[in-house]
Amino acid sequence: MGPLHRRYEVFDVLVTPVAVLDDSARILFVNSALEDLTGQSARSLQHTDMGECFADPLPLRHAIEGARSNAFATLRYEAALRRAHHGDPLPVHVMVAPTDQPGQLIVEMLPVEQQTRQEREERILEQSHANKELIRNLAHEIKNPLGGIRGAAQLLEMDLPNRELAEYTQVIIHEADRLQTLVDRLLAPHRRPHVVGDVNIHEVCERVRALILAEFPKGLAVVRDYDISIPDFRGDREQLIQAVLNIAHNAAQALVERIAQGDARITLRTRVLRQVTFGKRRYRLALELHVIDNGPGVPDSIKDRIFFPLISGREGGSGLGLTLAQTFVQQHHGLIECDSEPGLTDFKILIPLP
Repeated sequence: MGPLHRRYEVFDVLVTPVAVLDDSARILFVNSALEDLTGQSARSLQHTDMGECFADPLPLRHAIEGARSNAFATLRYEAALRRAHHGDPLPVHVMVAPTDQPGQLIVEMLPVEQQTRQEREERILEQSHANKELIRNLAHEIKNPLGGIRGAAQLLEMDLPNRELAEYTQVIIHEADRLQTLVDRLLAPHRRPHVVGDVNIHEVCERVRALILAEFPKGLAVVRDYDISIPDFRGDREQLIQAVLNIAHNAAQALVERIAQGDARITLRTRVLRQVTFGKRRYRLALELHVIDNGPGVPDSIKDRIFFPLISGREGGSGLGLTLAQTFVQQHHGLIECDSEPGLTDFKILIPLP
């Protein structure tokens, strides 16, 4: 390992692709993320012209000229990065800045799609943390008065002179019980301990599949598409079953018309991702579990809010299923994303693997 590599090896832990250039645009160092992105090794890239890695090399040359003349501290522009074994260049945001070494520049590249995804993930995480605090505080505020309302209704019922009036106190008691059940569900993720053990994701999927088919025995196919090489990992099996079941159950309820027609389909697909970034961290391996349905899709009016509590696209729905699923998955350092259009809704669960 040469002195240059030792100086910049810290860049290898970054999830952002980085290159160090001389003032002639020759590559002195690339980190692992840039190797992965371009599909080329550091050895093959070293001492080549970085400009040739882009569809249009001129913006980089202008940036280097500006750096030589101290015209800027950091220059940002958009470009298209060539990749081995890919026909179409990849749109990236490029940031060029001088280093503390004379005649050397740092070039940082962030795929436009990756940046968009990171911003979406950050919003999901921020929303989830805010939701959990709101739910916990609101549930506690509701819980105490509910007991008093129910108790007062029971006492009133005992002293009623006319038993026919008891139907009104029964309404109060039943509605208080219904709200108590809702509050208990809101508080469930915060009360239940995280029980960690070895989890086989396909045992989780098979349990969910059996439960869905037991409730919807006709008109619905639950298709397996498994990568059986996925290793076991440490996690809470029951929480993950509940998370996947909540998503699959929502999908089945959205498929009622197709179930009646006999062509409803839910697909459970598992894959391994390598060198993947989510939740602001880079993981060597991650589980990617898809729950895909051919239903009508998530309504546009709630697409950006489906993980919010009490948001439901179905009349009579509690709006808690996806909120709880996201909470359970986040307790495994993962997250859930959703892409939806009419005829294809894909909920994707990402969880780091050992």
